[in-house]
Amino acid sequence: MSRSVLDVTFAGWAATFGLIVILFALDLFVSRPGHAHTVEFREAAIASVFYVSVAIAFGVAFGFIAGWEFGTEYFAGYIVEKSLSVDNLFVFVVIMSTFAVPTEHQQRVLTFGILAALVMRAIFIALGAALISTFSFMFLIFGVLLIGTAIQLFRHRDQDPDIEENAIVRLTRRVMPVTEAYHGDRMITRVDGRRVATPLFVVLIAIGSSDLLFALDSIPAVFGVTEEPFIVFAANAFALLGLRALYFLVSGLLDRLVYLSTGLSLILAFIGVKMLLIDVWHVPIWVSLALIVVILAATAVLSLRADASAAERDEQRQLA
Repeated sequence: MSRSVLDVTFAGWAATFGLIVILFALDLFVSRPGHAHTVEFREAAIASVFYVSVAIAFGVAFGFIAGWEFGTEYFAGYIVEKSLSVDNLFVFVVIMSTFAVPTEHQQRVLTFGILAALVMRAIFIALGAALISTFSFMFLIFGVLLIGTAIQLFRHRDQDPDIEENAIVRLTRRVMPVTEAYHGDRMITRVDGRRVATPLFVVLIAIGSSDLLFALDSIPAVFGVTEEPFIVFAANAFALLGLRALYFLVSGLLDRLVYLSTGLSLILAFIGVKMLLIDVWHVPIWVSLALIVVILAATAVLSLRADASAAERDEQRQLA
């Protein structure tokens, strides 16, 4: 059976892009200079529910307009990108801890870092779509890349990333003088008449460069779910839009998701195999969506059980 073709008009692209720009503008307005503050749980929860609700509403509207074949692809892509983003959040937590970023300034650097990530992913999406339309074997390359990433993710599932070994961060420190202390929420300041970077600028570079590496994995992963550039862009954009609020909501819970990397490695391996066998084995999109949801649910349940068991053992040792 031949596959339907998604024909998105210029007005459709413009409306979607405009909605995303407006949402990011709201995010930037909240964290503008002079309004830095510590994001409390209630604020993060409300923002997270808002962004997820907007993403779901967009998917429902998109499904009614374009058809539920494409609507299901959008939701599958969104869930894949959102789950990979949670793993990305773990790196963000490590970066914030490594550089001891004051809590009242974390939302500002996260917002600009995620905005830069959205621009980079848009470039990767355009490049990936061009490569796939020109070279049919790109699915094989993407499949091998995802399987390799899945293996590496599983092998290093218990290791924290070493931010100081980030090549771009090291280069930034060599090229630009960096102050020892933070200067409010400034990224560039003046010391003794010369312009210098603050640690907050280095944090922004670290977040942007780490998300660039994540984009190298997430873009092939979502292309394994859908071949439509519009769906790939929308899924990435809406997943990234809620990332800043989600960071403050779950940053204290990430250590409890001990099997997150294992679950993500299984998802990436499945999508990689699916891309390698795309010419001989067609997996219905609803099967892919159901499998992704089941893996993530099992990951969460097993992680919370393991955390509860570890806490119980610690309590018993203290009593003994």
